[in-house]
Amino acid sequence: MPHDCSTPQAPGGVYTFDARGVARRFRHAAIFGALESLYAGETMRFYNDHDPLPLMHQLAQHFGARLKAAYVARVPGEVVIDFKLVS
Repeated sequence: MPHDCSTPQAPGGVYTFDARGVARRFRHAAIFGALESLYAGETMRFYNDHDPLPLMHQLAQHFGARLKAAYVARVPGEVVIDFKLVS
């Protein structure tokens, strides 16, 4: 059966990205790539082991108002952020 990667597959348009499983030197590039792949209205639920404040600043500079961020959890060892791409 053919697979169409351009068709959203995640229920409710929420895609999980667990940065804890990505080598640190590749994390920012992988996160930017994942966010660039979202369609307007889709959300990436981001899991990390620390609060990524420098990354948040870089994302704000790059995406501006097109990207909304909302913390779901913000405790040491487990940070969860919903990044939503808006048009």
